[in-house]
Amino acid sequence: MPQKNEVRILVVDDEPDVLELVVFHLKKENYKVAIADTGDKALRMAVEQVPSLLILDLMLPGINGLEICKLLKQNPKTRDIPIIMLTARAGEEDRILGLELGAHDYVTKPFSPRELILRVNNLLLLKTSERNAVEIIKTGPFHLDTIKHQATVDGKKVNITITEFKLLCLLTNRVGEVQTRETLLRDVWGYEPTIDTRTVDTTVQRLRTKIGKAAKHIETIRGIGYRYLEFI
Repeated sequence: MPQKNEVRILVVDDEPDVLELVVFHLKKENYKVAIADTGDKALRMAVEQVPSLLILDLMLPGINGLEICKLLKQNPKTRDIPIIMLTARAGEEDRILGLELGAHDYVTKPFSPRELILRVNNLLLLKTSERNAVEIIKTGPFHLDTIKHQATVDGKKVNITITEFKLLCLLTNRVGEVQTRETLLRDVWGYEPTIDTRTVDTTVQRLRTKIGKAAKHIETIRGIGYRYLEFI
């Protein structure tokens, strides 16, 4: 992980008290911090500055947090920015939707500043380890380029989200090893499994639909999780 004083974090919230609290604790850890209090400003700053990490409120003036997350993940320039959603909306549907759109973690208000800092540190460490990971994965019908985030199945490019791509990379990189849903939540989304593990099942189902016949290589282990089989 880079030195903290080399890491820039963009904090987006329309509540001045929340901004002040988060900024204070991030700067206390020696992180560089930028702030935005509207969705439009946040989107512009994220694209122009490409921060190391984004702490993003859901309910914002202008573009809301979910839409910002979706737009950033569609842009090759910003799709790798780790995102922590920070919001008062604690409903399970909101959490799952945010994670499916590509957010890495979800913190509900009121929150513990110490916990938030720990999650920031963990995500930045995860990002560093991903950067040092293998660049090309070739196995079965899959060819995965982890630098360009491109996936091909039997020579044909498939359009999958960043989260789906990370899930596929993890499974294919651990051939034959059973991965529990809790393990996948931690290693793909980058946080401890504090939400319903149906998030994993939903993502696997969407991934299987997109990769067609190659879906047979992803085996469901009932009551436990999934594993990748190179040869069927």
